Amino acid sequence: MDIVPEKQNIDSVFSNTTYYIDFYQREYKWTKEPVERLLEDIFYKFSQEYENNKSLDPTKEMISSKYPWYYLNTYVTNTIEGKVYVVDGQQRLTTLTLILIKLFHLSNKFESKTEKWLESKIAGYSGMEYSFWMNHEKHKQVLKDLFESADDIKEINVSTGITAVNMRDNYQIISKCLDEQLSEKHKFETFSMYFLYRLVLINLSVEQTNVPMIFEVINDRGIRLKPYEILKGKLLGQIDKFELDMKDYNSLWEKQVQAINNFKEDEIDTFFRYFLKAKFANTQAEGKRFDGDYHREMFTNEINEYLKLKHNPSEVKHFLEQTFTYYTQLYLKIWKAYSHYNSSYEYVFFNKLNEMDGQFLLILSSCKLNDTQKEEKIATIAYELDRFFSLLQLQNAYESNTFNQTLYKISSEIRDKPLDIIRNVFDKYLLQELSTRRSSEATQPVQYAFFKNTGTSLNMRFKRYFFARIDKFLANNMNLSTKHPIENLVTKTGPKNGFHIEHILARNEENLELFHNDEDIFEQERNRLGGILLMKGRDNISSNNESYPNKLRSYDNTLYWNETLREDFYKSKLDVEELKKKYSLTELVPINDKFGPDELENRQKLLFEITKIIWN
Repeated sequence: MDIVPEKQNIDSVFSNTTYYIDFYQREYKWTKEPVERLLEDIFYKFSQEYENNKSLDPTKEMISSKYPWYYLNTYVTNTIEGKVYVVDGQQRLTTLTLILIKLFHLSNKFESKTEKWLESKIAGYSGMEYSFWMNHEKHKQVLKDLFESADDIKEINVSTGITAVNMRDNYQIISKCLDEQLSEKHKFETFSMYFLYRLVLINLSVEQTNVPMIFEVINDRGIRLKPYEILKGKLLGQIDKFELDMKDYNSLWEKQVQAINNFKEDEIDTFFRYFLKAKFANTQAEGKRFDGDYHREMFTNEINEYLKLKHNPSEVKHFLEQTFTYYTQLYLKIWKAYSHYNSSYEYVFFNKLNEMDGQFLLILSSCKLNDTQKEEKIATIAYELDRFFSLLQLQNAYESNTFNQTLYKISSEIRDKPLDIIRNVFDKYLLQELSTRRSSEATQPVQYAFFKNTGTSLNMRFKRYFFARIDKFLANNMNLSTKHPIENLVTKTGPKNGFHIEHILARNEENLELFHNDEDIFEQERNRLGGILLMKGRDNISSNNESYPNKLRSYDNTLYWNETLREDFYKSKLDVEELKKKYSLTELVPINDKFGPDELENRQKLLFEITKIIWN
């Protein structure tokens, strides 16, 4: 028989069976909320009956006749070579063990005859040694410390992991609750009888071949399993137990999962979604199928045709050893560059500043298994994505929905393809999008006719990013360090230390006259990129409505781009002259007396030339 159900009370569950924690099972993750809910449910049922029967002596016969049984859910086991493994339900079984430990300590406090009985429900003895029925092999010292002495709980060593931490913390929750609820001996002994005799679980004993299916269907009600936790069961459940242990596939899986989840909670689910979209989705609509239960999609006939993971232990082992290992390591490399600036992959970090997570999709798509061009592809694709995004923004051609749809088209065309085709694919879609959005055929990736009036339509974050990139360009070419980290320029917006957009043309009568007192033209022109700067909070405020000559003074010792307006920026600086000569930047000159339409246009053209250099 494939599945053998058995109704058991806690007295039977913890009597002579050692439960090993199967590889399917996650860490013990129950925290305060599910533990308190379980305790509330148990005491709610118990308290109702206790008020009516508290005059009766606590005996098995009385408890069985007066107290109705209470169903605690199902747990699933699988017996292999004489060992009983918990496939599902260890969250609840571990919590019940912690409750039993507290009851055991209370039995000592009340000098109750239940002491030996409760002790036998926690551990079994062989000579002078004992072993816990819930055999958390890695964390048994925590259980031992709680069992032998629960006085200095905060001093317990929980360095073995999150299971140890949660066992310690949950025991404290349980201890406080039971101390409050069971304040006298009669109630304690009655509750102990009720807990052991009337709380019921259903044990499903399943054969090895059915374990993955059972594991997916039956889920702890306390904390729902994540898709990657179910996927683990569906994959590892196909491998022979001996080979699983010998090659330690569980550790292989856990090592990669933990490394990725260290960046962000349950980030491994995001990895699988990006991986599946990168390899199997040609459109955004096709990609949506992986946003939910992707672990089910991996075993559909369509996807299984390629992955071959369904009822195929040899391919599962290959997937774990090769595909899973390679792409999670690749994902980790991207995440590290995404989190902290690395000059080798600086555009991965720049894309983060613009919240361009599409680079994960594109890089995973482009890199084939054991790709010899992996390093170059990471750097190139990150650069091309930044260029694609920035040039659309700077030419008033960016639309978020279309952009995201286009990334899937690019992904499908660069999937497993060599490095040398990547620029052509990005350029094809860049020119298509420019032509569509500007209703004019685009022949070059960046054209002044599209760039000329850019400024007003850009969001503030991208404006800050643009001027941060301009300043970095100037610093690099003058052999200087940037005055502020690029991340600060883009993301810091506070009134004191944040960076804000500054209009070179303040709203005053003098400046309005330069534009023939035409309010509409003045407002449009002053918001062009050539008419704005990036200033730190207080500097911005201090130069708010001044005339241009006075504003010019406030630009001293700010960002390099701001200082290019000042005469002293050019004095005795050979690097500036070499920069102008190298890139033919004839408009890179000081503007001393007034800043009117001609000067603004020249600054716009200068920014256009630098834009072509940065995003060549």
